[in-house]
Formats: sequence, structure tokens, C-alpha cells
Amino acid sequence: MWVTISHDGIEGWGEGSPFGVGDRRQSTDTIKDSLEQVAPLLTSFHPWQRQEIDTLLIQQQVPSAARAAIDMALHDWFGKYVGLPLWQIWGLNHNAIVPTSVTIGINSPAGARQRTRDWLDFMDVRLLKVKLGSPEGIKADQEMLLAVREEAPETELFVDANGGWSLNDAIAMCHWLADLGIKYVEQPLPRGEEGHLPTLKQNSPLPIFIDESCFTSTDIPRFADAIDGVNIKLMKSGGLTEALRMVHTAKAHGLQVMFGCYSDSSLANSAASQLAPLADYLDLDSHLNLIDDPFTGAVVAEGRILPQNLPGLGVQKSAFAA
Repeated sequence: MWVTISHDGIEGWGEGSPFGVGDRRQSTDTIKDSLEQVAPLLTSFHPWQRQEIDTLLIQQQVPSAARAAIDMALHDWFGKYVGLPLWQIWGLNHNAIVPTSVTIGINSPAGARQRTRDWLDFMDVRLLKVKLGSPEGIKADQEMLLAVREEAPETELFVDANGGWSLNDAIAMCHWLADLGIKYVEQPLPRGEEGHLPTLKQNSPLPIFIDESCFTSTDIPRFADAIDGVNIKLMKSGGLTEALRMVHTAKAHGLQVMFGCYSDSSLANSAASQLAPLADYLDLDSHLNLIDDPFTGAVVAEGRILPQNLPGLGVQKSAFAA
């Protein structure tokens, strides 16, 4: 769902993408209905009033993806109003942006090999994120990962288990993955089993990141002693405002930060790229899978997703936009 906010002849754009984490699922219809319900309440505000708008959206229990769309549009409007990209307004270092990983989904070994080749042919891949947690068990995970490693022997690999392992399997896999030089493991345990994180951290040679277990800044202190980092996504957090809170909260607890995505277009990923200088890791690749991306924005260079020098989010409508 795309949102526009118009004021003083300037139009700000935002995106709300559907996603599902356990019982917290936000469909396109949910996002659309929420936006239609809250829109009349926003007409009395000026786009400068982001704090008041943010408070209203939380009070109205607007789902996070719909909040993200509005928050994004407000930031885009602000950047366009002052004529600067957000990363420059925030005083961030464009050169500090790290390469993004691109994703290999759960597949057969042969399928994973082909997907790896596709990525390597498509762009200058520096990092591969391999999705594990196969319903067929950790042996299937191991076979798939080895296939990716053989296809891309020089490329650094990360692993995202998407909550697909038990505690015992997670401990075993972390040791096995460490022997292969894997950098870290993301969301090894299912959402709801965070009580096992301290045991896993004590027994894992690899850093542990959480994704589905962490939506906003209020989640971070509860898990900080049992993890090494958090994956921040605009749709989970509710937009750039809360994402920035999450960065500061995570850093204050000595944690690392990653920015990730769902099935987002260039609009949302360009928004996330504005905060990219603050990230230790990036996984902003969903728009690279789209044949008919309705926007153009952040560009790919040397394996990095770089925001442009255009004002606001730095996006423009593509030929596919309605």
C-alpha cells in the first residue's frame, strides 16, 4: 500500500507492506482499512507535527505497517521541504554504509545452487544470507548450506533460521556453522521461546541476532543480555521514527544493528537506506527481486545499497507506477 501526504505543494510518499510473524499478521487489506480509518484524523495536522502524529497513531492502535507508511511519507515530505536527503539531515556518513546481503531461501541443494548463481550473475554480491530451518530437519539445512558454499566459495555467508530450530538443534548448528566460518545466526529459536536465548548464547560460538522476537525499542532491553544484535524492519517498527529509537536503544545495550525488509519495493528500502550508515549489517534486497518495481531510489554499487542525493527518501516513480 502506498501513501501520499500533500501540503504546501509538496508530496511525501510512504509504503506499507504486508507481513506475518506468528499471530501478528498484517495483510494488505488490514493496512488499507487502517489507513482509511485514520486518514480523517490527520487532516488537522501539519506535516511538521510528527511527534503528535506518532502519538495519535499509537493511541489509535494503527498497525505498524500502516504507521510505517505514514511516518515514511512525513519524512519524505520534510526532506523535500528543506531540499535535502534524510541521511544528510541526520548528519550521517554516506561512506560508512556496509554491503547488503542478498537472500537464498530454503530450497533443495540444486535449487540453492541455481539461486546463488542467479545472484552472482545479477550483481556484485559481497554477502549471502542463507535461510535455514527446513521442516526436513538440520541435515537438510546442512546439505543446502554446503551447496551454497560450494557455489560461492569466496562469498561471506550469514544464516537466518527464521525460528526453525529447537534449542538443541540451534546449539548443534551454531557449532557446525562456526566451523564453516559463518558470521552470525539470526532468529535461531521460534518466537515465544526467548526464554532459551540465555542458554543458547552461553553455548554458541556465533553471535545471535533476533528478528521475529523484536518489534520495537521496548523489546530490546528484555533480551539484551542474551543476544548480540537485532534486525530492525520498518514494517515491524512502525517507520523511521521508531527505527531510529531502536538503533539508539540497541547501541546503548552494546548490541549490533541490522536493517532488514519484507517484500518491500524500492520506496521502503530506500527509506531504510537513509539510516544505513548506522547499521552493522544490511539485508535490503527485496526490491531487487521485483520485475515491475513501481519506484526507483537507492542504487546498487559495489554490493552496497546507497541512498541518492535527492531530497527526502530519494525515490521517484518508475514507468510501472500507476
